[in-house]
Amino acid sequence: MLSERQELLKTLRAGPVILRKLIRGLDVTALRRRPAAGEWAIIEVVGHLGDTEERAVGRLQRMLAEEEPFLPAYDPNRLAEEHRYLELEPGPSLDRFERLRADHLAALETLDDAGWRRTGRHEEDGQMTVQQQAAHIAGEDGNHLAQIAHLIPE
Repeated sequence: MLSERQELLKTLRAGPVILRKLIRGLDVTALRRRPAAGEWAIIEVVGHLGDTEERAVGRLQRMLAEEEPFLPAYDPNRLAEEHRYLELEPGPSLDRFERLRADHLAALETLDDAGWRRTGRHEEDGQMTVQQQAAHIAGEDGNHLAQIAHLIPE
């Protein structure tokens, strides 16, 4: 029988592998080139993925430890400026994302049905389960990996 949770875990495992392969061999110019004003360069997307993963892990921990915790939204553009995404180095940024994703997966892989159904209240999206958050993160991976693929010079 097909398990949506197992499919989510497979997708989440694939994200860092695909990301590393996508940007392998790209020079600094390609990594830092913004396609247009107000749009992110590849390295900025990588930084965003790391920060998104960090927040997802924190939210998961709170959802598992607290009864329906408040999950504040964040402004990705503000984080991009504060964390100076455009200046990030790809190796450490990828390592960070992979480490955070491994922590995220390790926690998800231990959950029973009740754990997957735990909830939090997101500031913008309202009540969400652990499973819905995992699906959201998996969707974000796909979206951002496609964004990077489109930015890779031919």
